[in-house]
Amino acid sequence: MPRRIDYRSSSEYAADDVAAVMLDEEYLRARLEKLGGPGAALLEHRVDEGGGRYRIRHGVDQAALPSFVATLVSGNLVIDRTEGLRREAPGRYAGEVAVRIPGTPATAGGGIRLADTGAGSELHVTADVTVQVPFLGGKIEKVIAEQVQLLLAAETAFTLDWLSRKRT
Repeated sequence: MPRRIDYRSSSEYAADDVAAVMLDEEYLRARLEKLGGPGAALLEHRVDEGGGRYRIRHGVDQAALPSFVATLVSGNLVIDRTEGLRREAPGRYAGEVAVRIPGTPATAGGGIRLADTGAGSELHVTADVTVQVPFLGGKIEKVIAEQVQLLLAAETAFTLDWLSRKRT
């Protein structure tokens, strides 16, 4: 049974400003350099007036993996993530996220919502993590969901710092 991720963060910045940063190539490269792990890379990047789409690669050092997860991969864990974000209306965006871990039976997929609030904006990411491994699948899904929540929190902190530095 898939494990659900439900991540929310609020910021003082307007959704249009947050979306512009989330789709900015310079920002994505800097974020990957800081948080991407071994082998991190921006694999694809496309932006137009209505939004954009990008594909990134994260790496997780095998030494940092729980032993029952490390048995599923040889070497470092590679995570490929594709995200799209499109403007629905002024101050409101919707998108999708798809994650795959090559060489493993683990995937995740879901949606992204970004919208203005009275005091800034809110980012809401939902996804279902699925690991097709008998007996251990649920335990692995739990670890992946926890790690994704931590990564999203770190990315949010990086984004807010980026926005504050760009504002000054």
